[in-house]
Order: sequence, then structure tokens, then C-alpha cells
Amino acid sequence: MNAGDGSKMQRLLIMIISGMLALNLTACQNNAGESSALAESTAALETSAASSEADETGSEQSTTEPSTSENTSSTEAATPQTGFTTAVSEEYKQSADKQGEVVELKYGSLDYLRDSAPITKTAYVYLPYGYDENDSETRYNIVYLMHGWGGHAGEYFEYTPTKNMFDNLIANGDIPPVIIVSATFYNENSSTEFSSSIAEFREFHRDFEDNLMPMVEGKFHTYAASMSAEDLKASRDHRVFGGFSLGSVTTWLEFCYDYDYIKYFLPMSGSCWYYGTYGDFQTEKNVDFIQQLVKDNDLDERGYFIYHAVGTKDAVKSQTLMQAEEMLNRPDVFTPEHYVFYQKDGGYHDFDAVQEYLYNALPMFFEN
Repeated sequence: MNAGDGSKMQRLLIMIISGMLALNLTACQNNAGESSALAESTAALETSAASSEADETGSEQSTTEPSTSENTSSTEAATPQTGFTTAVSEEYKQSADKQGEVVELKYGSLDYLRDSAPITKTAYVYLPYGYDENDSETRYNIVYLMHGWGGHAGEYFEYTPTKNMFDNLIANGDIPPVIIVSATFYNENSSTEFSSSIAEFREFHRDFEDNLMPMVEGKFHTYAASMSAEDLKASRDHRVFGGFSLGSVTTWLEFCYDYDYIKYFLPMSGSCWYYGTYGDFQTEKNVDFIQQLVKDNDLDERGYFIYHAVGTKDAVKSQTLMQAEEMLNRPDVFTPEHYVFYQKDGGYHDFDAVQEYLYNALPMFFEN
């Protein structure tokens, strides 16, 4: 989007205001502004979740849930493709006895949006309890997380219950010790105005490939044998990228650009804008692109997994449901092995919901 286009900016501001108003209106799921297709999608997802509960008691599975192939993994068999998230245990929000450490990392990058001039960026890195920089034998999975509109590096660790949750997930064996990076698509020259933010995250994949990933994984002990593109690609099975709101849109773009480097994706409250933008959600075209990308790059065989999530009272629920519905309507392509969609019942567009998505998704990424 061209930030200098006055007419586009005017329309964008109108859409933003409408989105903010939607935050107070979304308590009514089937309001007059929601299309019949979305209403049907929500009903189907709720029916699917209910059928999953029925499965546990031996009842027949609802036909609204895409069928799985005979060669499904134990993960597929145990995890319904759609449903509702589980609330974070209160115990996991408390301080753990064994706490990880958050460190600041400055790294060199380029201002890709403007003149590619050298700049310095910041990321914050969570190191699990027991991490030893002198122990080069122990290797760690790594999770990259991206903020939303107006956010900043490190914010995933500033919300104390979320950092505590990471500690407790590891301490209780729900996930292995993991390195977590809270990065940013902004830099020292960035404006946080909405259209400028869109322009910034569209260029982030270049920073990720050329600077952030090599810098972080060259400093800390991940599964990458070296910082060569070949070794970073070879370690894709140990890498996750997730994000919230505009960070969710960034996550979808990371899938589009960096599937060679990343196996697991966690888009939270947002859809793919490879084509289109806010208010111009070219859903079918984007899903067509993702489907072709999967086919052309043998991703079914190489493996990928997307945990897509949104709250039932989230202001951007509609765009997220549109994409979920389109992907679920292609069950032969987006099987439960590769794509699941979960909703937080009563969830808003906030960090409480983000914490719950992470709580539910991280154990699924790392169970193997």
C-alpha cells in the first residue's frame, strides 16, 4: 500500500474506525454485518468441536469435520482439526521455581523499505532455565514471535503471566527447553501509522532471512549447524514462527516466503495478505497461492503445520474465519496433519487470548 495515496488513506482510516467499533459489536456472532458464509463457517466449527467431544464417548464423528486419511499420525488422530482452546491453568501463570532469562540482542540490519541503509535493530531472547553458553552439545528448538500494530520488540515477555507460562510449560515437561525470540518489524526509521506498518511487515522476511535468524542462531545453540542458508534450511524442523494481529499477517507472509526455513506456524487473529490488504481480503486468491506453494515445493512430504487461532469476540474474527473456512473447504489439501483452526470462546483481540493460543499450540509443535 502506498502511504502517500491520500484517497487510499482516507478509506483506510474509515476501515480502521469501523474495525475499532467492531470490537464492541462482535459479542453478537451473527450480526447483520456478518456474511451468511461466515455464519455457516462458525456454526460448522462449533459443530466440529462438539463432535470432537462426542468422539471421546464413542459417538459418531460429525460430517462437518474434514475426514483424515488412513495414514494419519497419532497427533492427527488425537487432535480434532477444529475446536476451542483450553484455558491456561492458573498454576502456569505463577512464577516457576526454575525461571528462564530474557536478554536483549542488538543486531545489524538494513532499512529494506527505504534505501537499504545500515541500521541497528533490537530483539529480546528468552533462554530457558539451565541454558549454558559453554555447552555447545545441547541444542534447542527456537520460536520467533511477532507483535501487532504499534508493538515493539520484547513485548511477549513484558506480560508477566506469559513469561511465567513459558517457564512452567518447560518445567512441567509440556514442551522441551526452547529459545523464544520476541522481534519487531519496525526499525529506528519506522512510523507506526497503520499503512506504514503494513509496508514495514511486508519487508520483514528479508530482515529475518539475512539478519535476525543468522544473528540469533549464530549466537545461541539451536539445531542449525552453521549460519549458511543450507544449514538453516536443514534445521527447519526445529523452527517456529508466530504472531498476533499484524504479526499474524506477518506469519502468513513468513509461510509464503520462508517455508524453506520454518516448519511450524502460529498465526493468531489474522489472515494472509500476500494479495490484498486490510479491507481487501482476497481470501480465495491467497489460499489458491498457498495451495500451489504447497504443491510446487513438496511441502506435504517435507512437512509443515499451521495452528490458526482467533477469539469468538475478536474484532478481526471475520477475516480470520474467511480464511479458515476457505482452507477447511479443501480437506484433501489442508489435512489435520498440516492445518488446524481453533477459537477461544469469548476471546477478544488482546494478550489474554494470545497467551491461551501459545499455551495450546506450543505442545503440539514440540510433541515429536
